[in-house]
Parts: sequence; structure tokens; C-alpha cells
Amino acid sequence: MENQYTFENEQFRKTYWHTCAHIMAQAVQRLFPGTKFAIGPAIDNGWYYDFDAPVSFTPELLEQIEGEMRKICKEKIKLERFELPRAEALEFMKEQPYKVELINDLPADAHISFYKQDDYTDMCAGPHLDSTGRVKGNAIKLLACNAAYWRGDSTRPQLQRIYGVAFQKKEELDAYLLQQEEAKKRDHNKLGRELEYFTTVDVIGQGLPVLLPKGARVVQLLQRWVEDVEQQHGYLLTKTPLMAKRDLYRISGHWDHYLDGMFILGDPQDEEKECFALRPMTCPFQYQVYLNRARSYRDLPMRLGETSTLFRNEDSGEMHGLIRVRQFTISEGHLVLRPDQLEEEFKDCLHLAKYFLGTVGLLDQCTFRFSQWDPENRNNKYEGSAEQWEKAQATMAQILKDLDVDYTIGIDEAAFYGPKLDVQYKNVFGKEDTLVTIQIDMLLAERFGMYYTDEDGQKKLPYIIHRTSLGCYERTLAYLIEHFAGAMPTWLAPEQVRVLPITDRALDYAKQMQQKLQTKGVRVAVDARNEKIGKKIREAQLDKIPYMLVLGDKDMENNTVSVRHRADGDLGAMGYDAFEAQLMEVIDSKAQK
Repeated sequence: MENQYTFENEQFRKTYWHTCAHIMAQAVQRLFPGTKFAIGPAIDNGWYYDFDAPVSFTPELLEQIEGEMRKICKEKIKLERFELPRAEALEFMKEQPYKVELINDLPADAHISFYKQDDYTDMCAGPHLDSTGRVKGNAIKLLACNAAYWRGDSTRPQLQRIYGVAFQKKEELDAYLLQQEEAKKRDHNKLGRELEYFTTVDVIGQGLPVLLPKGARVVQLLQRWVEDVEQQHGYLLTKTPLMAKRDLYRISGHWDHYLDGMFILGDPQDEEKECFALRPMTCPFQYQVYLNRARSYRDLPMRLGETSTLFRNEDSGEMHGLIRVRQFTISEGHLVLRPDQLEEEFKDCLHLAKYFLGTVGLLDQCTFRFSQWDPENRNNKYEGSAEQWEKAQATMAQILKDLDVDYTIGIDEAAFYGPKLDVQYKNVFGKEDTLVTIQIDMLLAERFGMYYTDEDGQKKLPYIIHRTSLGCYERTLAYLIEHFAGAMPTWLAPEQVRVLPITDRALDYAKQMQQKLQTKGVRVAVDARNEKIGKKIREAQLDKIPYMLVLGDKDMENNTVSVRHRADGDLGAMGYDAFEAQLMEVIDSKAQK
């Protein structure tokens, strides 16, 4: 195959980077004897390795490690795979406590694979390149070193995680590093704080961002818009509790399948006392709306929507700005329907998601993943029988074919109760997360006794679609900040117009313009400071304000406004009515400008 050994082949790319992780670990072993090794996988944009080292890895030390890696590449060391039974593997790795713990987690009859390269041997499933000489030493770059708890548990040892990336040519590395510098300028974790969209506070906690007025306003605008559009599509609004007794989660199966990801209030082992949990999802709560009275086939489909605040106990090492958090809000919905309604309702869910993502400007960069179960590795993750899963996945596959959806397949990525279509998006650094999901569920209705009376008088079980329209609002806000480099489209901008009086004489006139715009619902402020107009304009530009009205004596005399746009510059003087009409057209059309 022509591209078999190039980075166009994802498997080769991951193998290349995984080998680089071992080369880095060998370099660390040579330079810093006594280091304990944890894990070092390839990731979407390179690799990392977690170390328990006797030194702190400063930027200067990372350069030393890079240099040693280049030497190892030049040495063209062979990578040799071998296996050991579990007992022998434990003895072999006895000086490496993190490896010993991983081995102890494996079955007693397991044969564990290792890769040896000269004086360095690592427990690893592979695969790897056959020689360190296959890696181009001058195209390696160690990017950063961050703290990471062992197995993501804040009660476990804190390790040092070194991130790296490598390419087959130095020119490719240089291009990647340049792209990363551009990405840093758009990184929502930096830009969102600088523009005061959100902040984080140590005494509140990791993964619990505080939305500042700008961020809160954008999220409010998105939520109101989604709720209004969903109402037009027949959704019934619900508002359900943020917590429930464990009894509810036992019925749904989340207590058995998702307990580690939940925040528990009380002792989950004490059956004598009530135990509550903050909700990680809304489905079992919204089912109670359906169950409020008996239902017939005429009640279906029932489309239930809610702006839901959820809580998930994410690993501390996974936290990232607004993209990966522990409390978040989503446009959650559940559709209860007859089997014959499934395809049409799924189509409408996908249509809605595409409409919302397209309007905010993110759809063109989205990809679709058909997330399926893994029948070979159930590990008590999945409810239902193989026959039920095959039926659900075949049904979904046919729907996706009918809708002409271009997707990849994610094995073992399904929810525990059914397959799903995940709409994926990458942040500026290439890290992929799910933005929107649409799931087919043929199992949970039976757990809750959600029967309906069909037209033949028989009791039937409905199907359920779990879906979001715009996904997690915090994550969407992060992606919008990055996509637009902080310059939100006018309809979403927290401040749409800033009025800049040139002198104090124009202040009253500026306030009149402000009042006129406010009566139209425009978010507008007056910069009344006694500062030079050049400084006011520069600061408005830095604040990414879409429109500026620069008002002076001539505007007062002629009853005009002098308009500046953050991207188009000076638009000249015009009558207020003409400006208002132009502005409202941009806002009402939800244009991406």
C-alpha cells in the first residue's frame, strides 16, 4: 500500500509516536537513574509519558532529553518483543511499582508482552517500529511537562507528564510548531480568560469554571435560542431536580455502570440511610414526565427537552478550561416514540443539530462517528443481549445510510444502553471531543415500565432517542472563542455596539444613541472616559466589539453616526436609521460577522 508507512496511515502514525515515547523513556532512564515509569501512550497529536523522577523536568532538562533521544535514534537500536507469564513479569518489574500495579490488575494466567531496546525494557502491548533508527531525530520536539496524578486519582502520587511530537521530516515539524503558535493565540483557555469570558478559582475547585458576565451572556443567548427553536419542533420543556436517590439510578442502570463518574451524597454502601447522587444525565428524570399518566400511541412521539445542568466526576488530569469540566449544562432531550417513528425522528434530531452547529459556524469542521458496542469486551459495561444490540446497530446503520451520513466507526464507544451518532470537533490543538450526540435506546423503557397502549389495544414498549441539539454550552463557548479568535458574531457578542464620544460635548448625544439601540434589544455601552479617541478605539478593538460609533461635533450637527467595524474599519457617517437597519439585519440573520 502506497501510504502504509506515512503519517496518512493513522496506525503507522500512532506506532511511530508510540516508539518515540519509548525512546524518550530510554533517554530519561539514561539521564536520570532511579526514575520510576508509569505509562506512555500515543495520543491524537503525539505522545506523552508519565514519570516519577528524582528531578523536576525544566525546559532546559527537556532539551537535554531531546538531545539524548537524537543519539538513541542514531544508534539504530532494535526493538525486540518478548512475553512473560504474570509471576515472572512481576519479578522482572519489581523495581517499577507502577508497572507492578498494572501487572497485578491482569488475570493470573495472562502472558505479558515487553519491548526491549538495549538497556531499556518496557511492559507494552505495542506495536512498535523495528528500530529507533526509523525515527528522524531532528524532527522530534518535546512540548511541555505537566503534573498528572497516577491513574487520574488526586489521592495517588503526582507524576510528571512529558508531551512530545515527531514527524518524518523536519519541515513537517517546523510547520506543525508554527501552527501550534497560531493555535496558542486562539486557545480559549488563554483568550477566554484575557477577554473575561470565564475564570477558575482554586477554592471553588478544578473543573468548575466561573462564567463571567460575557461568557454568561453568550451561554444565555444560546440557551434561549435553542429552547425557542426546539419548541417550534414540538419539544415540551421540562425542569427536573439536580439530584436523586440511588434508587432512581439503580432502575436506570447508572448505579451499576456509572457510579465512579458520579458525585455521591451519603454513603453508597450504607443501605439503611438515604443516599443521593448529583445527576450525570437527565434521562431517568425526564422519563418520570412520560410516566406521570398512562400513555397511548396517540401521545407519541413525545419530545422532552431541558436545559440541564449535569455533574460528572471527571479525572483531574482530563480537566481543560471549558472543554472538559465537572459541572456543565447541555441542551438535553429525550424522545419517546413508536418503532415506526424512529427514522423520521432521528432525521429531525440530526437536522436540528446540523442547523444549530451550522448557524454558529462550527458544522464545517465537525465529523461523525457511529459509536458501537464491543461484543468481545463487554466487561459488564453493556445492558441487553447480543441480539438486541445487533438489532439496534443495524437499525441505526440503515438510518445513517438513508440520511447519507459519512461517518467513522468507534468500537466500544457506545453508551451502556445503545449505539449513538457522535458529532466530533477538534480544539485548536487537535484534541477531539464530542460536541453533540444522538443515541438509539431500545432497552431502558422496559426498566422503567414505560408502556403505551397501541391502536390494537396491546401494551407496547417504545423506543427512546437520547439527543442534544448544541451539546454542552460550556464546551460550545470554548470552541466559539477559538473558532472566531474571541470576535464573536454580532448576534452572539456580549457587547454589540460601543459608543465612543470624542469629547464631553458629545456625551449626551452618545447616550441618546445608546437609548435608541437599547429599545431594539441591542447590547450597547458608552465609553464616557476622558480619554483620547484613539485609545478608546484601540481598546474597543482589543475587546472585539463588532461596531463602534465614533461621535463628534459633526455628527451632532448632522444627526448622524460615524460607524467603525472591527474587521471592515471605517464605514463612514450615516443616519441613525440607516445604521440601525444595517445592524438589525446582521443580528436577525445570525450572520457570522
